[in-house]
Amino acid sequence: MRTLALGDIHGGLKALIQLLERAKVTPDDTLIFLGDYVDGWSESSHVIQYLIELSKVNNCVFIKGNHDVWCEQWLASEFIDDIWYNHGGKGTLGSYAHFTKEEKLEHLNFFESMPLYHIDAEKRLFVHAGFTSVHGVEKQFDVRGFYFDRTLWEMAITMDTRIKKDSTLYPNRLKHYKEIYIGHTPTIRFHKYQPMQAVNVWNIDTGAAFTGKLSAIDIDTKQVFQSDTLMHLYPNEMGRNK
Repeated sequence: MRTLALGDIHGGLKALIQLLERAKVTPDDTLIFLGDYVDGWSESSHVIQYLIELSKVNNCVFIKGNHDVWCEQWLASEFIDDIWYNHGGKGTLGSYAHFTKEEKLEHLNFFESMPLYHIDAEKRLFVHAGFTSVHGVEKQFDVRGFYFDRTLWEMAITMDTRIKKDSTLYPNRLKHYKEIYIGHTPTIRFHKYQPMQAVNVWNIDTGAAFTGKLSAIDIDTKQVFQSDTLMHLYPNEMGRNK
């Protein structure tokens, strides 16, 4: 029995299926998805349908990402956010062209059921982007930080590793949790194509929406699994590359 944390999928169903096969996922495994299931490659709606079916077989946690918030908003009201439309939403809208109202409602219910974060029994936090409260996620004032914040990761990667946890200089945000698993900020921005660790923060978004791969990590052993680059899986598409 394993617990795997999975990075941002961004409409790449082929990569998701390939990743689960390479990780040899069984029904005994718990899968914690870190959000951003849509917007990028052409199969966003099919990713959602696949995840709904997967949740009937595996114990799954689906964290909500910023792209999921935008898609949920559209499914609920047909409102198209301009920022969303220009950052992958256009392709997601196209992927829903042949879905019925009933199918869209099922997807809306799926999005609405997603938590903004998850804390396991060992005080490991799973959140799409981060949080800003020095008192932990329960005291987060603006929930948008859970799916938009980049300051947690920026703090972690620039922190002086000589600072010990019992030091007054050690960031309070990092003291609340044994480990923190995030997505949102692609590691390829730092020229890294595998999940990155900084202090006790693990970033699993390895740029699947762009030129990277889709990744998963066994949170106990730290074994990493990856798909092929999505540009190779979708050779006639651009994803979120410009």
